[in-house]
Amino acid sequence: MPTVALFKQDGSKNGEVELNDTIFGIEPNDNVVRDVVLMQRASLRQGTHAVKNRTAVRGGGKKPWRQKGTGRARAGSTRSPIWVGGGTIFGPTPRSYAYKLPRKVGRLALKSVLSEKVNDESLVVVDSFEFEQPKTKDFAASLESLNVNSQVLVVLEDDDVNAARSARNLKNVTVLPAKGLNVLNVVDSDKVVITKGALSQVEEGLA
Repeated sequence: MPTVALFKQDGSKNGEVELNDTIFGIEPNDNVVRDVVLMQRASLRQGTHAVKNRTAVRGGGKKPWRQKGTGRARAGSTRSPIWVGGGTIFGPTPRSYAYKLPRKVGRLALKSVLSEKVNDESLVVVDSFEFEQPKTKDFAASLESLNVNSQVLVVLEDDDVNAARSARNLKNVTVLPAKGLNVLNVVDSDKVVITKGALSQVEEGLA
């Protein structure tokens, strides 16, 4: 069973914490992680691209010339796609790029990236973040005490409001509740800082 150091918010050690071996000690599955990251990034696409087809282009209601007798090719509208100023055919239309993978795949991917963070010694467990009121400066000082100064993901308990508000304006810091922990944010972070309470919630959710 893997163990990591447990820190206080001032950076001092407060013992060790044992991690669930089935969540933080598995062999990472890179293929599954890649599939889930692609799915999450696809779901983030807005898909608002659009072109005007011949129906949407203004004008073109009158037939340009009569059907027969002019020697020219028959034409029904000046907004035909083959005319200059006409509509666009086969252009992009608004759509959703989102799709789903099996729940087991998502859970395996999350366990894989968390295990990878443990292997890389990039998982920092903090006893708790206690602030009387939201204070960004105090949270920044706590991260500095923990020697965390890169792209960091902070995972807090779902009801830890003051800490979440203290951290959300910090550059290179992403704040998530334990129930919102996901593969993409873990992959994009250099270090994951998680409170002991949030760790218990994550282990309970993935057990």
